[in-house]
Amino acid sequence: MYVDLHLHLLPATDDGPVDEAASLAFAARLAAEGVREATVTPHVGHPGFPFPIASIPERTRRLQVALDRESIALQLHPGGEIHPDAATNLGTAELDVIAHGPLGARWVLLEVPFSGVDPAFLAGCRHVRSLGYGLLIAHPERAAGFSKGGLRLLQDELAAGALLQVNACSLVGRHGDEARLAAVQLVAGGLAYVVASDGHGWGERAHSLRLGAEQLRALEISKEQIRRLTERNPRFLLRHGIPQAPSEDPAPWQPAHRGRVRHAVAAAQRRR
Repeated sequence: MYVDLHLHLLPATDDGPVDEAASLAFAARLAAEGVREATVTPHVGHPGFPFPIASIPERTRRLQVALDRESIALQLHPGGEIHPDAATNLGTAELDVIAHGPLGARWVLLEVPFSGVDPAFLAGCRHVRSLGYGLLIAHPERAAGFSKGGLRLLQDELAAGALLQVNACSLVGRHGDEARLAAVQLVAGGLAYVVASDGHGWGERAHSLRLGAEQLRALEISKEQIRRLTERNPRFLLRHGIPQAPSEDPAPWQPAHRGRVRHAVAAAQRRR
C-alpha cells in the first residue's frame, strides 16, 4: 500500500481541489488505487496562493473528518510544499506547523525552482537546516539543467543529509523529456529516496502514486526498490524523520549503479 509525501488535496487552498466535494472525490480515487497514508502539501509561500500557514493543521483535520464520514480509508498528515522564494522568510514557528518526524529529526518538503538550482535556492536550504530541520527536496528533476549540473550543485545539501523526492508525473513524461530522463536517472542511480504523486486532483494531475509504481515497473525497476520508494521509505520518514547528521559518503551525488542507470534510461527511451 502506498504512502504519498507530496499531494495537493486540501480544498480551496491552492491549485488543488476547488472544494470539499472535489477533495473527497480525489481522495476516494487515491484510496481505491492503494494510497493509505499521505501528507497534504499545499503551496507554502507561493505568491499566487496566499493563506495562513497556521491554518493547515485545522484544514487537514476537517478534511480527515469528512474522509472518515465517507468511509474513505486514507490517513492524512498536515504538511506543506515550501516555495523556493519563501524558504529564507520562514521561521521555526511556521516550519514546525508543516514539519514531520520526531524531535531531533524533523523535516520539511522544499521544492526546487523550475528555472534551475541557483544560489538563492541553496541559501534557502541552508536557512532551513540552520533552524534544525532536514530537507526532502521536491521534484529536483524538474529544475532546468538538473542533469547537466544542477545535481552537482546540490552536493553539499546531500552530504548534509538532504533527500530527493521524484514525481510520478515526471517519470511518465508529463514535464518533458529532460525531466523524465533526469527522474529515471535519479531512481535507477539510487539517489531518489521517495517517489510521490504531486497529484492535484484535476486533469492530468488527478493521478495517484500508483501511476509512479506502474511506470517504475515498466522501467524494470525491481519490486523491492519500488516498494521502498513508494511505501517503506516514505513511511520511515513520517515515523523516524531525517536525522541532523552529515552523510559519511564523500560523494553521495554520484550514481552508485551506473550500469543500472544506463539500463533504465535505455528502457525509458524505448517507451517514448
